[in-house]
Amino acid sequence: MSPLPPSAPPPPPGPRSRWVQRLPFLSLALFLGAIAALVWLTREYDADEQRTTLLNDVLWMEQNLRFQLDRNEIHLQQIGTELFAGTSLSPQTEASLAHLLNPERGLVQILWLAPDGRIAGALPPRPAEAAGGNRVPTPATFELARSVGRPVYGPAYPANGNAHHFEVHVPLWSNESLLGVVVGVYSLSDLVVRELPWWFSERYRVAVLDSDGREIAAKSKVAPLSPRLAYSMPFDPPGHGLTLQITAYKSETRWIPLLLGASIVLLGGIIVWSVAQLRRQLARRQQAETALRTESAFRKAMEDSMRTGMRARDLDGRLTYVNSAFCRMTGFAAEELIGLKPPMPYWDPERLEQTFEVHREIMSGESSVEGTEVRLRRKNGEALDVLVFEAPLIDAHGRHAGWMGSVLDITEQKRAREQARQQEERLQQSARLITMGEMASTLAHELNQPLAAIASYNSGCINRLHGGDVDPAELLDIHQRIARQARRAGEIIRRVHDFVRRAEPRREVLDLNAVIRDAVGLIEADARKRRVAIRTDLASALPPVAIDAVMIEQIVVNLVRNAMDSMRDTLAERRRVDIASALDDRFVTVTVADRGSGIAEEIAARLFEPFFTTKPEGMGMGLNICRSIAELHHGRLGFAARPDGGTLFTLSLPVGLDSA
Repeated sequence: MSPLPPSAPPPPPGPRSRWVQRLPFLSLALFLGAIAALVWLTREYDADEQRTTLLNDVLWMEQNLRFQLDRNEIHLQQIGTELFAGTSLSPQTEASLAHLLNPERGLVQILWLAPDGRIAGALPPRPAEAAGGNRVPTPATFELARSVGRPVYGPAYPANGNAHHFEVHVPLWSNESLLGVVVGVYSLSDLVVRELPWWFSERYRVAVLDSDGREIAAKSKVAPLSPRLAYSMPFDPPGHGLTLQITAYKSETRWIPLLLGASIVLLGGIIVWSVAQLRRQLARRQQAETALRTESAFRKAMEDSMRTGMRARDLDGRLTYVNSAFCRMTGFAAEELIGLKPPMPYWDPERLEQTFEVHREIMSGESSVEGTEVRLRRKNGEALDVLVFEAPLIDAHGRHAGWMGSVLDITEQKRAREQARQQEERLQQSARLITMGEMASTLAHELNQPLAAIASYNSGCINRLHGGDVDPAELLDIHQRIARQARRAGEIIRRVHDFVRRAEPRREVLDLNAVIRDAVGLIEADARKRRVAIRTDLASALPPVAIDAVMIEQIVVNLVRNAMDSMRDTLAERRRVDIASALDDRFVTVTVADRGSGIAEEIAARLFEPFFTTKPEGMGMGLNICRSIAELHHGRLGFAARPDGGTLFTLSLPVGLDSA
């Protein structure tokens, strides 16, 4: 098949098409320009509003100060008649003076002067050194007030500290004669600070400047000023070059208009970018859809090639997905399984309750990370052992939507493990038979003694019966001896039979010391033959352990025989095997110690390996089997060198039912 010819490039767009393509961008630019103009006009309108508010507030402040000064003039005129009455001040007059000297009125002192300018009185009284020869501080103002016959304000002058004062001279006339002049001393700081309401001080900083432009009084707070919103006006009265300077504090930034404008600009940019990327995005989407179809086909092929079954369930336990391996494993088609809720058709009918319990554990998130073993049933009725691993199924929104399980068919593995277990049992049985074979001659000698004694006692009885000289008491003693020897032979046969019999492992809660005594009884005949002493030191009141008695006997017998083998070259008087039992925390321990030559370092590293032996006739499985038996009982078997020579083997078994 010949390749397709390349498609011809599209014709260039005409003028009309170019304008149509550019129209959205031009419209967007005009829209953004209109928004910017609107924001600028809004800010200018706000600035005009703030300037108008400033002027209104300044006019209000000026009127308020003028009203306060005029009111104080009237009160000074009203109280002047009483001050120049020539008598002592009445309580009412003193109260009126105290009322005028309230800090909120700005007056800090009131003086009344005689027509010649001498101070007739003051409240509060002036100190003698500050009286200035009993003259008023500003004589020029006094003379001007007396000349014009109306209140006159004097210039500001520094007072104590950094304060500045100014005076108002109010002349009092009676029948065209001057009674005197009442002088009110104002504190610029008190007048500016106390006369302004709190809302005015929150908005503006108010300062009083002298004729040289120096600040002599102010009311302000710690806040940045707005140089664009400031106003200066003459402070008249008192005049004399004083100026009031009112400056607005910077208002809080109006974030809403700014954020609105920034958002519009940002959105406009996003729209431009979106339009520019739209065509490319469409092309990429087509490519992504093609890639998705390819990827889905690849994943489907990969899932179909897997031998691990996969199945998904929702939170209600309903099957939502199964792969082909799971279908092959159970024998059911996907159409037969999707949508089903427990119990499932592949569950073992004989184990429904156990399978339901496993299902509830998985649904509650309590499944083991090592997997859960379950018995299932194929569609054709065959049993199926599987190992299930569960993981949470999370959807695209991050929510827990169900569970995804991996199902492994372990039927053959379990069968292989069962065969290995049976082989292990047969190997243990063979090892015990080999041990009994090696001890056969000794056991035969042990059995020969009670049998010979029985025969001897029996011959004696026969001879007495033939001779006619029968003593019943003597016959009773002989028969009792025969019975003891028969029990002794029977006990030896029972121990050998229990040791070599083949039976399923059966763990029971037993007294470990009794098991050790049976093992010693089985081996002590061989020990006497080898001239080896066996000493036992068994702890009393040991807690019971769950064990298989025959298996533990096999470990003790094997360890004692190995100990005797290691002492072949040891002097006869030093050949001794020490067996002890003890309680160590939550474990019961059995120790078997010898006085042999010890274990070389290179041999110790391989001591428990299967088929490794140092005996020419050994098969190298004894210690390996012993360790397997210990691990089967959830215990441990280890060894260590004795400080005085020899080796110490230790068997540890958990207490009570922990080993079951």
